[in-house]
Amino acid sequence: MKRIAEPVKDKKFSFLNIPDELYRESSFLRNIKESFQRFDSLSEKQIEVFKKVVNDLKKPKEKKEESKEK
Repeated sequence: MKRIAEPVKDKKFSFLNIPDELYRESSFLRNIKESFQRFDSLSEKQIEVFKKVVNDLKKPKEKKEESKEK
């Protein structure tokens, strides 16, 4: 987790600077950030899915409420 906590300085990848709690919750997010730190880049698909997962983790209550209504 120590390396994951390091902020990303590249403005193109600043979306990787999310709260540590989200990285603790998701091994997928940790894996994506570790990939970026190792290779200094991400594919468009990795970026897209990373942002989607972050949004899903930030708004879990809304998803649960929607599924209850159905």
